[in-house]
Amino acid sequence: MAEYRMPAEWAAHEGCLMAWPTRAELWGSVLAEVKEEYADVARAIAAFEPVTMVAPPGHGEDARAHCGDDAAITVIEVPIDDSWFRDSAPLFVLDGNGNRAGVDFRFNAWGGKHSPFDADDRVSALLLEHLGVDRIASDMILEGGAITVDGEGTLITTEQCLLHPNRNPGMSRDEIEAELKARLGVAKVIWLPYGGLLDTETDGHVDGVCAFAAPGTVVVSLPDNPNHPDYARMRANRAVIEAATDARGRRLEIIDVPQTAFGEVADGEIEVSYLNYYVANGGVVVPVAGLAQDEDALAVIATAYPGRKVVGVRALAIAFGGGGVHCITQQIPAARTATPTATAG
Repeated sequence: MAEYRMPAEWAAHEGCLMAWPTRAELWGSVLAEVKEEYADVARAIAAFEPVTMVAPPGHGEDARAHCGDDAAITVIEVPIDDSWFRDSAPLFVLDGNGNRAGVDFRFNAWGGKHSPFDADDRVSALLLEHLGVDRIASDMILEGGAITVDGEGTLITTEQCLLHPNRNPGMSRDEIEAELKARLGVAKVIWLPYGGLLDTETDGHVDGVCAFAAPGTVVVSLPDNPNHPDYARMRANRAVIEAATDARGRRLEIIDVPQTAFGEVADGEIEVSYLNYYVANGGVVVPVAGLAQDEDALAVIATAYPGRKVVGVRALAIAFGGGGVHCITQQIPAARTATPTATAG
């Protein structure tokens, strides 16, 4: 069997997968608003790369009407239960020759928090068939928002999520780590203790905590307000990253994002995570709350991605549902042909 590795999110993409908001009982009074936000995210990404928007049967026209006539956005109809493709869509990997495959991990709606979820558990296989990409099956439950990789053998995750008893209670930490290494081609897993305290929906996904921005570079959420519920927790995470080395033995450069954003939505206050962004071909699409600190956060993130255009998209309703721009997207890496290795003659 070929050896595969999950490429970093900044590697070249063929396109982006998204899913149209579906679970009406989740969105409640913000359903109309969240459809506008999903469409805004799709259009922002489509400025950099093609987007495939997956809608449940019978909802394709609704998605097309909201997304407009952007030629870079294609709507297809496939059975789905929910609209968080970071977690239910396949995780794509490449072999040494640039051939693409998709790892189909099991999905249980973040520990059975929503029902039904059987269509979302099956959607990876359907998408891989649609794309003509080979499927690699795994019996382990894993959401893409629970991991970040550098494409060079290093993966970061949180104990709060991956060791939660509602995911893989029959697997030990060592067994979970071994499956990550086997399926995603990583050599080292860095375990952070915490996800977000307020992130009860995903039990602490890493994509609200930190993200690899380049080999050896990690962007980290570090709230500067001592009253923030994650003030101490994110500093504990940062200390682990600071003490760690990656799979190649490098110390990690850390770029702190001190800004946080709490906005009003559905008669309540919700946090928008700036870390929950999508890296596109030539761009970074970042969730914002329409607050003054948005611009400062965008400027910090821009330092982590030189040469890419950083775009903020209002995502308050998406945050109300439990996520951000990263949560509703899944990149399709470009297949590539390996460069021949020179040999001594």
